[in-house]
Amino acid sequence: MSSEEINKNRKMARQNGIVQPLLTDLYQITMAYAYWKAGKVKDVAVFDLFFRTNPFQGEFTIFAGLEECLKFLENFHYSDSDIQYLMQTLPENIEPEFFVYLKDLTCKDIKLSAIEEGSVVFPRVPLLRVEGPLIVAQLLETTLLTLVNFASLMATNAARYRMVAGKNVSLLEFGLRRAQGPDGGLSASKYAYIGGFDGTSNVLAGKMFNIPVRGTHAHSFVTSFSTLEDIHSVVLRHVDTQEPCNLLELATEWRKRVSAIIDISPEEASDGELAALITYALAFPSGFLALVDTYDVKRSGLLNFCAVALALNDCGYRAVGIRIDSGDLAYLSVLARETFESIAEAFKLPWFAKLTIVASNDINEETILSLNEQGHKIDCFGIGTHLVTCQRQPALGCVYKLVEINGQPRIKLSQDVGKVTIPGHKEAYRLFGADGHALIDLLQRSSEPAPEVGQKVLCRHPFQESKRAYVSPSKVEHLYKVYWKDGRICTMPKPLHEVRERVQSSLRTLRQDIKRNLNPTPYKVAVSDDLYSFIHDLWLQNAPIGELS
Repeated sequence: MSSEEINKNRKMARQNGIVQPLLTDLYQITMAYAYWKAGKVKDVAVFDLFFRTNPFQGEFTIFAGLEECLKFLENFHYSDSDIQYLMQTLPENIEPEFFVYLKDLTCKDIKLSAIEEGSVVFPRVPLLRVEGPLIVAQLLETTLLTLVNFASLMATNAARYRMVAGKNVSLLEFGLRRAQGPDGGLSASKYAYIGGFDGTSNVLAGKMFNIPVRGTHAHSFVTSFSTLEDIHSVVLRHVDTQEPCNLLELATEWRKRVSAIIDISPEEASDGELAALITYALAFPSGFLALVDTYDVKRSGLLNFCAVALALNDCGYRAVGIRIDSGDLAYLSVLARETFESIAEAFKLPWFAKLTIVASNDINEETILSLNEQGHKIDCFGIGTHLVTCQRQPALGCVYKLVEINGQPRIKLSQDVGKVTIPGHKEAYRLFGADGHALIDLLQRSSEPAPEVGQKVLCRHPFQESKRAYVSPSKVEHLYKVYWKDGRICTMPKPLHEVRERVQSSLRTLRQDIKRNLNPTPYKVAVSDDLYSFIHDLWLQNAPIGELS
């Protein structure tokens, strides 16, 4: 391993936080003891981590959380205090030698294969394949699930927002205050960025993950000012000449001139709001983006903002724009754009017509779709609660199932066919059609030869005998890479910005009807003819035979 890779690994390790072996369910440790006591220390297992249904009534999911899984494997070790706690917590009959065994456990004998992070994925196709000692692989279950479940759900939610917003609208994640605790908030910021958001209000996420941070000010900043006398400093030096400019005098004069254009009397506008905006502009003259709905967008906020923005222009600065946090967002955004365009024409300032309009206020997918239909003029959405809490579906439902033990396949049966597992050590391939789009994901036994371009392959529904089709792929993509083997990371996870790009490039491989918001077409996941027969033979071997009397 190169020194650069070692340094990357060390950096990953430092960012691991609270993810550790005890971040698990108790029954993983009690099972580990039962396995140990039964002499199954040398048993070798294969587990698949997958989900059964796409979230948000959609037909795709974005896989995320792989980097955190690798950090966990790299740092997996029971500390002295962990062992001491377990000795106090587990039943008294636990043999002391078991704790000695736990103390020496690492993931050196684990092999983890995975789909590339940021890829579009589908039900039943394993996202992770974990191979190695049964006890260690079992102990990893809960932690891997918690690292993948929310990350993938969150990235998928963000990707859906990106699709409905379109390419030309910026998306900012504003959800920290509404997230499920600090860890939920930090994860939400990271995976919203992966899913396609452009920035976050979360300063710690910005520092830890190098995500652009964005923000304006709150209503409390505006309401903390009552009159123009509350302004303690009015002087701003011109950006080029350094000549002093009295921003209060300039803004007051501009408010009179603008009021004549937009037909709003200066007396209707709040002086306290004007004082707040002047003060904020003095603090951030080159980044002036103001909240304009504290009192009344039409009769106060827009007038005061335009007055301050034009005063800044006299000092050589260009304002950034406004944020609207309440009211009829479609109507108010159109009103704001028309106001900016009128002022741009009246004072020969073309850039003024293109000021940024940011909208927030409990926005969800349906809100954006509705605003699109109403012809909004919003340049940027700030989205919080519905994004970070995934209100439409709070959990993805990934599961972690044993599919092979000591080379022997294992199957879990259920009266609910959807919960029957696909047994054995498998490979997954994505087959592409003649139009270049992904056509079907194919699972097959690892002993089978890989599908080849142009070669006809029979693809079968795993449980419905009549559902089958021949596919002659124009391209074949093997979905798994080995990321962890021999106690180290053997394929480095990609930086966050590359994972973010991967999400969009992966989504582009899907037909539009699979991605649409209403009644999307299901993407097909199939098994090979050999795997189909293997599943059903094993099913018959393991299903109990009833007796009628």
